[in-house]
Amino acid sequence: MSNKKDFYEILGVNNDASDEEIKKAYRKLAMKYHPDRNPDNPSAEERFKEAKEAYEVLSDGQKRAAYDQYGHAGVDPQAGFGAGGGQGFGNFADAFGGIFDEIFGNRGGVHGGRNNVYRGADLRYNLEISLEQAAKGTETKIRIPTMEICEACNGSGAKPGSKPAVCPTCGGSGQIRLQQGFFSIQQTCHKCHGTGRYISDPCTACHGAGRVKTHKTLAVKIPAGVDEGDRIRLSGEGEHGVNGGPAGDLYVQVHLKPHPVFSREHNDLHCEMPISFTTAALGGEIEIPTLDGAASLKIPAETQSGRTFRLRGKGIKGVRSHTHGDLLCHVVVETPVRLTERQKELLRELETISTDHDGKHHPRAQSWMDKVKDFFGN
Repeated sequence: MSNKKDFYEILGVNNDASDEEIKKAYRKLAMKYHPDRNPDNPSAEERFKEAKEAYEVLSDGQKRAAYDQYGHAGVDPQAGFGAGGGQGFGNFADAFGGIFDEIFGNRGGVHGGRNNVYRGADLRYNLEISLEQAAKGTETKIRIPTMEICEACNGSGAKPGSKPAVCPTCGGSGQIRLQQGFFSIQQTCHKCHGTGRYISDPCTACHGAGRVKTHKTLAVKIPAGVDEGDRIRLSGEGEHGVNGGPAGDLYVQVHLKPHPVFSREHNDLHCEMPISFTTAALGGEIEIPTLDGAASLKIPAETQSGRTFRLRGKGIKGVRSHTHGDLLCHVVVETPVRLTERQKELLRELETISTDHDGKHHPRAQSWMDKVKDFFGN
């Protein structure tokens, strides 16, 4: 009995899945586990090979029928039996290559051989900036890890003075064909792993990979008005492509540091503004901060806690906006603390002389009490 995993289970689909569902499941796994995207992860490469083998069988109606009837034995070239038909599986390379053209951006490459051209992976960098930098724009430098072409071997993977040879097993095609009985199976060459090249004397700097891990420093210009989560694209600054393919892009994702005074909501700024009990009752003029410097704000008499004052144009001009947002100041009346005996005495006197006209001096409290009385009265 075969110890191989069930092909449907590998792709994560039911055994009655449509061709489109099988293709979609395979593309998802190929994107996740492709060796070019997981150069230092042997388990990912194994998962990729399993998914590839499962797709080879389930994407072909004849092979799938044989697998559904006989299991792995129906598609095993060593078993010598299964569903009939002499066409074999030679057309798989075209279908397989087409999928990878879509996934990895193949442009003008040849399927299943050493000429496959893959676009490099995109990278992401999280950048924290202050609110002031976001409002006015800035330029900063970032240092990112990357895979660069090995300078020692110029990306060939072979030791300087030597060069890769044509793979003796597949003759440079990257694929080998196995035939048994009615079946002809095309598989990735186990010796060159589909590259069509064989390196007998690997480069000591990159160990035959043709690329090395390194870091590079880039200057990033942050436009004025960027907001939390905005992305800045640096074209061609991602990982290098494979076999001369174009490089991927680098996306710098902006995150705003917490600000001690302001909070941002789109292009508007908010701040809490504590004022004294006296200023709230009698009115006055206070100084408040803005991103452009201090500004004066008149507080009218009898201002209640929670009132909001709007300063037009004192917010942020967004990247795609034509005007500045506003600054909204939320009043918080502060209750005095650590009172002296004289201060307490004066407050008690104020409370006493206000009691006779409580509804006049505290209309909100009086209105609330009236509602409470009506509630209990019902």
